[in-house]
Amino acid sequence: MQTVTGPEIVDGHLVSRHPATGAEVARLPVATAETVATAVATAREASLWWAGLDFSERRRLLLACKAAMAGRVKELIRLIRIETGKSVSDAFSEVSTAFEHMSWAPRHARRVLGPRRVGTPLSLFDHTATLEYRPYGVVGVIGPWNYPMHTPTGSICYALAAGNTVVFKPSEYTPAVGQWLADVICETVGRPVVQVVHGAGDVGALLCDADVDKIAFTGSVPTARKVAETAARRLVPVLIEGGGKDAAIVDEDADVAAAAEFVTWAAFTNAGQSCTGIERVYVVEPVADRFVSHLVEAVRELRVGADDEAQIGPITMPRQIDVIAAHIRDAVERGGVAVVGGPDAVRPPYVHPTVLLDVPEDSAAVREETFGPVLVVNRVPDADEALRRTNALGYGLGGLVFGRRNAMRLARGMRSGMTAINSGFGFAAIPALPFGGVGESGYGRAHGADGLREFAFAKSIARRRVRQLLPLMSMRRRPVHNRLIARYLKITGGR
Repeated sequence: MQTVTGPEIVDGHLVSRHPATGAEVARLPVATAETVATAVATAREASLWWAGLDFSERRRLLLACKAAMAGRVKELIRLIRIETGKSVSDAFSEVSTAFEHMSWAPRHARRVLGPRRVGTPLSLFDHTATLEYRPYGVVGVIGPWNYPMHTPTGSICYALAAGNTVVFKPSEYTPAVGQWLADVICETVGRPVVQVVHGAGDVGALLCDADVDKIAFTGSVPTARKVAETAARRLVPVLIEGGGKDAAIVDEDADVAAAAEFVTWAAFTNAGQSCTGIERVYVVEPVADRFVSHLVEAVRELRVGADDEAQIGPITMPRQIDVIAAHIRDAVERGGVAVVGGPDAVRPPYVHPTVLLDVPEDSAAVREETFGPVLVVNRVPDADEALRRTNALGYGLGGLVFGRRNAMRLARGMRSGMTAINSGFGFAAIPALPFGGVGESGYGRAHGADGLREFAFAKSIARRRVRQLLPLMSMRRRPVHNRLIARYLKITGGR
């Protein structure tokens, strides 16, 4: 079995390989400064046509794109699997949630972004006021490798539904999925509304510095800072999703068997390579033993491999294995107990599921993003202490709460952009809910109405419809007018 160190560039081409077998998946040309500029110019020209379409026509075309992809779904699933190493179930989950967003965005764009009347004050009764949202123009999207279909779709399809065109830089580990997505959209629409540029971080930097009107980035916190700094030089707005260290709280009145089942999925789906994946659990002492017992039983049953029956595939980005191994080793050396897996679980290109108990709160496995199939479970005296520890980090993406009486209070108190109660991180699959975090997890939102507005700017229009009674906007105002204004202010001042 060949171990891949990637990304691999050969003769000016990015070579994509299966992370477990090393078999070549695709070979795509690496973009240069000139090709990035050309891609942006092409998208700019296409945007003049695309933005000129009404919402109903864009809706028709984008739903046709989804239909075209659905007709080739087996091809898409296969491509995602061989480029990321995902299990069959994980690949289907990703595609199904992406399709939900591909439907929601164009179906709701007119309602969210279309013109609507807003109220005017009595002092300006002679005016009508209209609010609408206009597309930025060309949006640069930099996507991740862990969900190469779902995550970029949350930006690309919302940007398109808002009337923008897109220049997309897929991850260097999943370029073929990104190219497939753009090709199907452009073939269906009949215009180059999505351009693709391939390469590593240097190509992403070129895109950030190019003539785009907004940037949507998903990736690590250090890279997110570089993206924001580059965009700030041109005052280009940025949507950033910078990862997380999400926690689950298991309260004393939780259904511990159900909690263990959901946590197992939320921690180990996609081999733990999810930005909203659960990496920490704080379980209150009275139910801790029962929860751990259910959890260990469920995790031990998980099957690792690259075959169609496997539930956990290889680690997609090879260098992440070193991070995962270091976190496990540090936790155990500092007193943590591996009840499943442990240091021997790291067997490149795989990491077998690992559950660690009683890990110090200042350890790397608790404080830093592991991004692998490793779960820390620590006992706490009560749910308030669980909440305090959950909120102690700079991250604030998602989280889970299991319980009844205090569940909503804990969910609201969790410093995160999203929280699920008695479930997995289903908020990512509900199109109407905005997706995003706070703190080091980034800012801005994908998905939902907020996600549509993220890719458009507010346009305010005030229109005078009748003659002014009080010349508020005239240099011909006289003292009598000011006395009338003073009387108006006195009458309405307390309202």
